[in-house]
Order: sequence, then C-alpha cells, then structure tokens
Amino acid sequence: MRLEVKKRIIANLPYLLFVYLFGKLGQTYRLAAGADLSEKFLHLADGFSFAFESVSPSFRLFDLAVGVAGAVALRLMVYVKSKNAKKYRKGVEYGSARWGGPRDIAPYIDPVFDNNILLTQTERLTMNNRPKDPKTARNKNVLVIGGSGSGKTRCFVKPNLMQCVSKDYPTSFVITDPKGSLIGEVGQLLVRCGYRVKVLNTINFSKSMRYNPFCYIHSEKDILKLVNTLISNTKGEGEKSAEDFWVKSERLLYSALIGYIWYEAPDDEMNFTTLLEMINASEAREDDPEFQSPVDQMFERLEEKDPEHFAVRQYKKFLLSAGKTRSSILISCGARLAPFDIREVRELMEDDELELDTIGDEKTALFLIMSDTDTTFNFILAMVQSQLINLLCDRADDKYGG
Repeated sequence: MRLEVKKRIIANLPYLLFVYLFGKLGQTYRLAAGADLSEKFLHLADGFSFAFESVSPSFRLFDLAVGVAGAVALRLMVYVKSKNAKKYRKGVEYGSARWGGPRDIAPYIDPVFDNNILLTQTERLTMNNRPKDPKTARNKNVLVIGGSGSGKTRCFVKPNLMQCVSKDYPTSFVITDPKGSLIGEVGQLLVRCGYRVKVLNTINFSKSMRYNPFCYIHSEKDILKLVNTLISNTKGEGEKSAEDFWVKSERLLYSALIGYIWYEAPDDEMNFTTLLEMINASEAREDDPEFQSPVDQMFERLEEKDPEHFAVRQYKKFLLSAGKTRSSILISCGARLAPFDIREVRELMEDDELELDTIGDEKTALFLIMSDTDTTFNFILAMVQSQLINLLCDRADDKYGG
C-alpha cells in the first residue's frame, strides 16, 4: 500500500511546476493595472514584468488558487487523453509473426538434454511443468503433420522414445504402431532403461497380451463408463451421432448384464465371453408374455435376494418394452458383439495383462499394433485408449491430487 502511494506521489510531482507557472499567471493578472477585465488585459505585459521580478512563488490566496486550479485542469486533461488513447504498433499493421531464433527458444529449454521433448535438432521443450520462470511454462502437446515418408516416426517419435533415459522425468509411453516395426526397433532399449513393455496386437492375436476391460470396474459408475466405451467404439459408420431408442435400450441391457457379472460372477468369468453367453441365453416371445428365459430367471432370483440391486433396477427398465421390441434389441446387441464370436477375440479378452491403471505409477511402454489396411478390430484399440484416458485421469485426481 505504501509503495503504491509513493508511486502516485512521484508520478504527480512534475505538476508542482505547473502550480508554480499557473500561480505566476494569476499573480500577473492580479498585478496588472485596471479596474475591470478589459483594462487588466491591456496592461498584462506590465503585470507580467512585476510578477517575474522575483522567481519565488507567490503565496497570495488568489495566486495559489489559480496555480492549483490550472495544474489540476492540466492533470485531468492528461488523464482523459491517456484513457482514450489508441495503441498503435507502427510497422506491424499486417501482423508481427516471425521465425524464431535460438534466443527465442532458449528460455523454454531445460539445461539437461535428457529432460526435454525433442522438437528439432536445435529446438527443445522442457518436460518440467514448473520452470523457474512461470512465463515459460507450456503444455506438452505436440502436433506433427506430414505425409507418408516425411519422417514423422524417424525424426520425431523415435528420438523422443530415446529420451526414456531421463531420470528426473520418467515418462510412460502409449505408442500406436500400425506397421508393428517400432517395437522391434526400440523395445530392447526401453527394457534396458527399466521399462515394462506391453503389447496389444490386433494383427496377430497370438503375439498379443490379453486385455479385459472388466478388470477395471471398481464401482457402479465404472460399469456405466464401460458400457459407454463399448457403445461409442462399436458404432457403425452410418450410425447417427444422436442415440436412438434402440441404442438407449441396448445401454440398459448392457448395464444390467455387466452389473450382474461384476457383482455375482466369479473372477474367471468376468469377461466378454460371459456377457455374450448371457445375451445368447436371452429370449423374448411376442406370443407368450409369461415366458422366462434363463437370464430372466437369474435376475428374478437376484431380485428376491436384493430388490434394490443395481443390475436388477437396470434389467427391470429393459423389461418395460414389449416382447417383439425386446427381440429386436437382443438382435442389435448380438450384431454389435458379433466380433466376439471369433474364438481368438474371446481368448484375447478373457483375462488382463496390460494393467492399464498402473501405467502412471511405473515406467511403461504400451504398443498398440493395428492393421493399416483393415479396421475390423480397431474397436478393441479404441476401447483401450478410451478406458486408459478415463483410468489415468481418475487416478491422477484421486491419488496424485490432479
């Protein structure tokens, strides 16, 4: 507060000179001969001479009043002018963008080479989220655009994977590897640097680790997240973005069945194979409203045990539809889960070896190998990425404070 007052006093000190000058003008008018204003203006030169015979200021009340009033009026004019002033940048009317040089990037580079994201041969970006100068803090998102053969992998991805040697900022990696060649080129380096190397291979399932999204369910909200992930990543290309009645009905059935599996099934049956078997065992008959499928009977027994069970509440909403409608919903579910009829896909997702929720805790490199010509099984990788983002965000918030 005192510093602010001191700054204001210093800024207004020059106006004391104008108090003196305007005071002299008041003294000039007062000493000029004449009884009225017109006569005083005729003898203003004589009054001016009398006023400046001495350089000392006049302390007469009239002279001081004129001096203060003149200085205040001038200060107000300056204030209004500065408030309404337009800021011009001469010579940069068409923009000020320019190519940066070494001096421009220097504040953003960490002195330790291994602690940087490599952008070019001479430009780097520190991985420190709290640099000494907060003005140089930047997010670590990098967008690389280039055509085939332009060197995106060779010039950017590989050099930054080799930054795995950093001891101050140990980083985990999730790498999409369409050709399946990157893991062979950098995998051994990552292992030598203490990384856990995980692989999900949808080209050759026999060379892939297993992935079971059911392993990451810890509460009822996780059930809904898994259902959302499943539906979002198995949409047809022509499917409308807005959910229609059938998709919402599927969501109810998936929530009920997955909820039942998570609460009631043993650990070795918590997978998509069990979900598929339950859908296959479901049946609805239009001509027999009293008919109960094996799944209906399972939920009936569960309701007797716990009427407020999450799975029961979801399933009862599903049963509100007519028999013909339920049959159509079951067909939609079967069509959506058709890839799981392949034995290799079911075996891939029966158990989990990826440990997605620990990627932020230990140095891990996860390679997602996919075909660059066939998109049939891309939904598995999309599910992994969707679930991974949700898991790591929740873990960062819950365990590490954001």
